[in-house]
Amino acid sequence: MRAIRGLARYSPTPRFALVLAIAAPVWLMSSDTSGQVIATAIIALIALAVIVDAVRIPGSSYVALQRIFPPTIGVGDTKEAHYEVRSTWPTALMASITQQLPASISEIDGPPDIMPFTDRATLVIPTTITGKVRGSFQLGPVALTIPGPWGLAKRSILYNPADTITVVPSIVGAGRYRLLAAQHRLRTVGQRVIRRRGGGTSFANLRDYVPGDDPRHIDWKATARRHRLISREFTVEQGQTVMIAMDCGRMMTQLAGDRPRFEYALASALTLADIALSTGDRVGLIAFDSTVRSYLAPTRVPGTIAAIRDALTSVTATMTEPDYAAAFRTLTERNRRRSLIVLFTDVIDVRSSRAVIALSARSSERHLPLVVALRNEQLVAASIPSSGATDEQTYESAAAEELISAREDALQTMRQIGVAVIDTAPAGMTAALVNRYLEIKDRSIL
Repeated sequence: MRAIRGLARYSPTPRFALVLAIAAPVWLMSSDTSGQVIATAIIALIALAVIVDAVRIPGSSYVALQRIFPPTIGVGDTKEAHYEVRSTWPTALMASITQQLPASISEIDGPPDIMPFTDRATLVIPTTITGKVRGSFQLGPVALTIPGPWGLAKRSILYNPADTITVVPSIVGAGRYRLLAAQHRLRTVGQRVIRRRGGGTSFANLRDYVPGDDPRHIDWKATARRHRLISREFTVEQGQTVMIAMDCGRMMTQLAGDRPRFEYALASALTLADIALSTGDRVGLIAFDSTVRSYLAPTRVPGTIAAIRDALTSVTATMTEPDYAAAFRTLTERNRRRSLIVLFTDVIDVRSSRAVIALSARSSERHLPLVVALRNEQLVAASIPSSGATDEQTYESAAAEELISAREDALQTMRQIGVAVIDTAPAGMTAALVNRYLEIKDRSIL
């Protein structure tokens, strides 16, 4: 059986098939004895050439393959990876790599079909991978196929590395937004820039008055001395608390492009957490659907962002109805400190919007709720009637328009009772959220 398994590693090549096709006419000469001898000799030579070619292919003891992939990758992110093929064979070789990656990742720019490498050398083969589905996965076996020097036979060497990869919520843009937040230039991502004037109580310095400054901050003594308007600047309050509340219910399962809206919410939540921690705030997390799926108490110790990311990695949106009452009750019981509660959700139906309105209004007595409502672009497009639409399409357009109208009424009600609202498409959510967070910090609303 071992010998059979060893032979199974070898296989013919297209060149071998071409040689057989070229040699096929010799069988036309096999009608007599001399023709049979010639045909048999030619076939024997071909068989001998294949055997010699196969023998000259190195085995696994001469060729080693190592797959070097990053241990983690974000959903929708791309990262560089590579393979290392190390040969101790005394002659140059050609090889190709094949593998079956898990559904969680895919190769955008995989290794080439055939790769040459010199004798006793190490070949580095770059590739690019992208994350698709969150979770931890085994990468599986990888095969290195090496043809013989004459290209008549090839051998496949199977490797079974025990490497894994974890696909996590994307945080690829956090560093960029952190830099933009520090420089206060969010206009580069298409959002309104916030002039950062400290709204705290600690005096920082004096500067020239600019239109838009609070007149109460004018220093009249300094203005009289310098004969121009001078404003006081205050430091921004630090050490506040931000609680991220993730709705994992059915409305978050809807697709926005090729990904669920829940994935966009996770990426924005991690970016917000990263920026809040960099400004000195404490950050906590609650993820819920019909039950509380995950809870992290607010903190700003080193490793907080990794803890939040790990807590969200295994959380997925489900088709259950979210229990907002249980989520807000958990927040009230476990977090007594006044906090900015950032709720990622949607209020597309009447039942959920009533629950969010009631609970947000109640929590606003102690906390500052900020509802991030993810707009459904497909529903907006469906609400616009097209010329020549059928009766069914007209009914669908009317239903979509009614849902959008109810959603806008719910959001307006929240604003009227003092709940901050961000109504945004998933693609622009991160920039809008960071901008609002900085505005809340600057104005010391919390």
